[in-house]
Amino acid sequence: MKPTIYDIAREAGVSATTVSKVINNKGRISEKTKAKIMKIMEDLHYQPNVLASAMKGKNTFTIGIIIPDMNNPVYSEYLKLIEAYGRELGFSILICNTNNDPEKEEEQVTLFRQRQVDGFIIASKFKNDEVLKELINENFPLVLFALERPELSIDCVTIDDFLGGYKVTEYLLSLGHRQIGVMTEDAVSSLERVKGYKQALSNADIEYSEKLIYQSETTIERAVEQAGKLLDNQDRPTAIFGCNDVLAVGTIMAAKQRGIKIPNELSVIGFDNTFMCKIVEPQLSSVAAPLGEMGRKAMDLLISKIDKTNKLKQRIKMLPDLVIRETTARVYGKDGQ
Repeated sequence: MKPTIYDIAREAGVSATTVSKVINNKGRISEKTKAKIMKIMEDLHYQPNVLASAMKGKNTFTIGIIIPDMNNPVYSEYLKLIEAYGRELGFSILICNTNNDPEKEEEQVTLFRQRQVDGFIIASKFKNDEVLKELINENFPLVLFALERPELSIDCVTIDDFLGGYKVTEYLLSLGHRQIGVMTEDAVSSLERVKGYKQALSNADIEYSEKLIYQSETTIERAVEQAGKLLDNQDRPTAIFGCNDVLAVGTIMAAKQRGIKIPNELSVIGFDNTFMCKIVEPQLSSVAAPLGEMGRKAMDLLISKIDKTNKLKQRIKMLPDLVIRETTARVYGKDGQ
């Protein structure tokens, strides 16, 4: 019987991923470990054959990443970081965009499984609960990225969205803003960010108003439209929190169309700290997540599931930071100081 990558890993006392990295000459492996693995491969007359392994149901060292919407630039940043680290570990990355369509989610999962991917990273949104629960019930290697489903026993790596929303609101309150609007999207992360916003208002003894919350699709066009409605309120907010940078940029554009000066007459802050923050005028304040570290954590966690070296379910939550630029300022008049 021909030896497998798992036989090599067992003999060397390392994971199959480590053996893969040596075979593909990728990743950071000590010379001592490399030499040990190469010696075992030679002694066992091991000849790597990834295609044959795939046909026999073994690992293909391929991971499928599912994203919901390419309109949001944060997803391109997710992909860039995860793909780079995946390559470093000897894995190929397959990517698909579902356009927030549950049917397309099912199609892509089916397609990826036909292509023998070893596991999935699902980023930010996934609406097809039936497919998600099926993957969980099968114990198929799976990690949620920037998405948390508290009601499901599933591994995830997220940012603390509640804290992000709280810190944004606390900061705007410190600038004297009392009438703070929010632009949200249809996402679990937005719900958590709004919860943080509500908590900060409550802590400051400020009444929450549903009239200040507007939901939008994550496109500039829809964000401009919805933000315009918020800005046309009789009691217009002095600050608006966009639950992602696309919504915040759309808010800036809607304000400019109405001759509202930023930040003198309206403060705007986003979330995700994407490249958009630096190319819009004035430059956008936002909330930053440690995306590089999040990507590495997600890959490491997924690989531990593929290798079956870690059976514990984990929820890894990382802390956000405010990045203050040019779109936020102290408010004067009304209820401000």
